[in-house]
Amino acid sequence: MNFRRLFPCFLVACFAFSLTASVAAQSSEADPRQTNTTVDASGSKRLETEVAVPAVVEDARPRSVRIPGAVPGVNKLLLTAMQSHLGASYHYTGTGPNSFDCSGFVWRSFQEAGLNFNRGPARSYWATFAAPLKEEQFKFGTLVFFSGLTHIGIVADEKGFYHSSRHHGVVYSPFNDYWLSRIDGFRRVPLESAKTPATSAKAKAAKPATTVLAVEEDNEP
Repeated sequence: MNFRRLFPCFLVACFAFSLTASVAAQSSEADPRQTNTTVDASGSKRLETEVAVPAVVEDARPRSVRIPGAVPGVNKLLLTAMQSHLGASYHYTGTGPNSFDCSGFVWRSFQEAGLNFNRGPARSYWATFAAPLKEEQFKFGTLVFFSGLTHIGIVADEKGFYHSSRHHGVVYSPFNDYWLSRIDGFRRVPLESAKTPATSAKAKAAKPATTVLAVEEDNEP
C-alpha cells in the first residue's frame, strides 16, 4: 500500500533529476567552446566557435570607388582606364593594351586620362612628381611606391590600389599588412594639367618614350 503511494513521487523525483542533469550537461559543453582558442595559419588566435574568414586577396573585378570632387572628369577617365585593364597579364616592359609591367600600367592609365609624361621606371616617377600632402596620400589617383621603389601602383582609396602584379597581372589589391609594410612613399601627378577630352584621344595612341633604360624588378606577388 505504501509502495503505491510513494511510486508517483519517485517518478516525479526521477524526472526532475534527469532534467537538471541535462541542463547541467549543456552548460558544461557550451563553456569550453566559448573559451577554447586555436591558432590559424596567419598565427592569430581565435575562438573555436568563430568562423575563419579567408584573407582578402587580389581582385581582378571592377570595384565601386568614390571619386573625389576635384577634377572629377579626369578622375573618372583615370578610373575607367584602370578598370578597363583589369585582368590584363603581366609582361616585363609592357605598356598595353593587353599586358603591362607595373610602371607601364601607371603610364598607360594616365595617358588614357589625358595626362602625358615620359614612360620610365618607378624611380623616374618618384623623381619627377612632388610628394603629396599627408591627407592626400591615400587619395584617389596618388602614386604609391613599394619595396625600395621597385614597384608602383595607383591608389583607389584608403582601402586599396590598382597595379600590375608580376604573378596576377592587373588587379586591385587591398592595403593589408603585406603591402603597408612595404610602402616607400607617395607622389601626386598634377591632375589639373590634364589635356582636354579632344587631345586625350591622341594621348591614348601615344607611344612610350624610347629613352627608357630601366624598368622595375617587380619584387612583389
